Amino acid sequence: MYMELKGKVALVTGAARDVGREIALSLAAEGAAIAVNYNGSAEKAKQVVADIESRGGRAIAYKADVADFAQVTTMVEKIVADLGGLNIVVNNAGVALRNRFVDTTPDEWKKQIDICLYGAIHISKAAAPHLQKAGDGRIIALVGDSSRVGESGLAIVAAARGGVIALMKSLAREMGRFGTTANTLSLGLIETPHDLEWVNANREKLTKLYPLKRLGFPSDIAPMVSLLASKHGGWITGQTISISGGFSMV
Repeated sequence: MYMELKGKVALVTGAARDVGREIALSLAAEGAAIAVNYNGSAEKAKQVVADIESRGGRAIAYKADVADFAQVTTMVEKIVADLGGLNIVVNNAGVALRNRFVDTTPDEWKKQIDICLYGAIHISKAAAPHLQKAGDGRIIALVGDSSRVGESGLAIVAAARGGVIALMKSLAREMGRFGTTANTLSLGLIETPHDLEWVNANREKLTKLYPLKRLGFPSDIAPMVSLLASKHGGWITGQTISISGGFSMV
């Protein structure tokens, strides 16, 4: 196992499906015990756990709404009790409601900000003491590239995730003295089952935006998470790394 994560405990939020699922499987393959966070996808979370266990790994599913700090705190305490600590946090949970800004509503604003921005704040806050204790903690946040370059129809989620980028940079400065790194992965459009109909309807137009002439897959993302989570990523902190097929180059 090149990344040498044996003995580490990783929490992946929104790990029941799509990119989160792939990250959980990848970290488990490198030896980490995985806390599989979910909110509304219990059966899919159980399947991720089963897949990890079938490959000789260790995983437990934990239900918690990342927008609720009390639920997050309880979950993190239980993870530490069950798995013996916490070394790696992957802030993956999110929601994007595509809509023209003039047509958005306060309820849409609140949902996206609560999950995307407050979710990352809640998880990072609850995990911070345990990451400091570990001495080599890792915080990795996933955002969309719209948070860096803007995108029509995604103003609110871009604003929320822009806050996540600033949070990670600030935590990198504040927590570095304890050996904790904090980085952000900024993603292009990833093909997943839940938005496949929209992607297929717009595929030709979308792929023209990417120099590599394809959209991303969850498997394009997970290896970088594993690298940043490992000792090999120990001198990378405060960075926003674009994994976007060339969608943005700034």
